[in-house]
Amino acid sequence: MAVRQIPRVMRKIVATQFSPKFREATEIIETPVPSPGPSEILIKNRYVGINASDINYTAGRYDQNLKPPFDCGFEGIGEVVAAGDQSNVNVGQSVLYMNMGAFSEYKVLKSAMAIPVPNTNPELLPLMLSGLTASISLDKYGEIKAGETVLITAAAGGAGQLAVQWAKNAGCHVIGTCSSEEKVQFLKSIGCDRAINYKTEVFKDVLKSEYPKGVDVVFESVGGEMFDTCINSLAVKGRLIIIGYISGYESEKGFKPSRLSTLPQKLLPKSASVRGFFVMNFATDYKEYMTKLVQLLVGGKIKSFVDVGETSKFGKFKKLEGVSDAVDYLYSGHSKGKVIVEIDDSFNSKL
Repeated sequence: MAVRQIPRVMRKIVATQFSPKFREATEIIETPVPSPGPSEILIKNRYVGINASDINYTAGRYDQNLKPPFDCGFEGIGEVVAAGDQSNVNVGQSVLYMNMGAFSEYKVLKSAMAIPVPNTNPELLPLMLSGLTASISLDKYGEIKAGETVLITAAAGGAGQLAVQWAKNAGCHVIGTCSSEEKVQFLKSIGCDRAINYKTEVFKDVLKSEYPKGVDVVFESVGGEMFDTCINSLAVKGRLIIIGYISGYESEKGFKPSRLSTLPQKLLPKSASVRGFFVMNFATDYKEYMTKLVQLLVGGKIKSFVDVGETSKFGKFKKLEGVSDAVDYLYSGHSKGKVIVEIDDSFNSKL
């Protein structure tokens, strides 16, 4: 393997103001390529993942002490091009990582935070933030068991697609919500037992008529009216996991008010529960669950779908300029699977 030449200058995306409008909040700047410390590595990014929460971060909702300018992007996959003398990852190794500042051409981080993978194929990237969110939350908070009914909202998205398959592999009956007939067919193709297109079916009526006893577990990422319907549809001892509230991300206020004052009286009679899940708080579980996810992928037990925007009005998302386009595309509601951007095409990509 030829040693990659490291330039002196790189580009990255920084937020220069607080706003949920990613394109307005950010700009691309040039900056010196950082040198890794003794226990650090320098990664040349191939792909980066787009997440609904990217605009929550540019809006300043995750860290009250954060002040612009600050780096953006949560996750990437690439190749190690330099390593400190105390690093446990070698130059030339392909790695996945989850660390703030991924929207850049090069990324420095502690070697212990990198997850070695066989190559930089894009199908591995959804396993990171999306796959870990789905698997850990459904196991730790959902406590899913074979025979239970699991409802996944936004099921055709990056995390949703993997939540559907994780629950199916656990022997659950899986319901998934989506916004088009094309996505209904996509969900059926990955094993979803009941795909609900809420644009053509009344979501709450479907649950009431087809699942009169309620659902055991909900993997919820939408918020607003969807959240209310899910709460009302919980079974006795039902568990609802909040992994996001995308319906409120684009607003300046960030959250569409829900009827939370009635929540206690809805949960108490059913001994039901609602828990928030933020994957960054579960770092000690990453290695175990990433190993499981990779094994399932390699063994053909799950499929990992990526959307590089080839059918979008922007065309394929490439380089840092494609990140804002990819964020807009995610929020258009037309994406399927994990939206990703190819930062560098010198890896002989076949996509």
